[in-house]
Amino acid sequence: MTLFHAGEVEVQERVGVRAMAERVGGIIRSTMPPAAQQFLRAQPFVVIGGEGGDGRVWATLLSGEPGFAQAVDEGTIQLDAVLPEDDPLYESLKAGAAIGMIALEPATRRRMRLNGWARSQDGGIVFKAQQVYSNCPKYIQKREWHREAEEDLKRESARSGALLEERQMAWIAGADTFFIASRAEEGADASHRGGTPGFVRVLGPDLLQFPDYVGNAMFNTLGNLQSDSRAGLLFIDWRSGATLQVAGRARVLWDDEIRGAERGVELRVERVLERQRATALRWEFVEASPFNPAVLSD
Repeated sequence: MTLFHAGEVEVQERVGVRAMAERVGGIIRSTMPPAAQQFLRAQPFVVIGGEGGDGRVWATLLSGEPGFAQAVDEGTIQLDAVLPEDDPLYESLKAGAAIGMIALEPATRRRMRLNGWARSQDGGIVFKAQQVYSNCPKYIQKREWHREAEEDLKRESARSGALLEERQMAWIAGADTFFIASRAEEGADASHRGGTPGFVRVLGPDLLQFPDYVGNAMFNTLGNLQSDSRAGLLFIDWRSGATLQVAGRARVLWDDEIRGAERGVELRVERVLERQRATALRWEFVEASPFNPAVLSD
């Protein structure tokens, strides 16, 4: 029995890595080993992704003091965090939903992905893991974090729109990191993308394009997009704690040549949410990933 759904298999076969994907897929577990539990407990933030109450797919940020995300047992995580009521995943989590999660530690370039099911419960979120695995350190920019005083954090309502504003377009064009949520019938996924600033091309207020660099050959994200074109991107302003959530429809660009990439993805923007002071966390840039390809200027 394959580890992968039809969309993932289709992409793997098209790229010619089907056998490799099955071998690499051996890293996927259904439970969290002690080292994974310890890693998660040390993190001050995670990103989750899934289908929102509006039918779009969204990625969003959850944060707290290290320990806010803890394994209750090898298959269950308790998150001491709540989403704002105007976050698109708020209603989904009230009812229970398929959710992808990524815990990423910029300072060490370590990351862990967890896919499963989550629900709001008792002032927090309970996550039941179905797939757990680590990814390589490629394309992760090294950053060190600190936390602002809680009394200085006055969370604002999100500003929403159907198109990207000029300032938001500049934010994305200068980003070296974003997170992407995708889903298929089998479940949801949250992943990380990184590169040299400019690796996300802003082609207009409703159109983004980004490369798909060499990865683990499983093609979880692209496989999901083959099955369901809905996707959500999350950009974090590392210095201010603001977030920019972008939801839309994506398609894989198989024939476009993007320097340093084997493929590309194009996202047609449908909805944008910007939230100032979304988290009390702040990060200082240390160094770029040595794996980041150069960006070809227009």
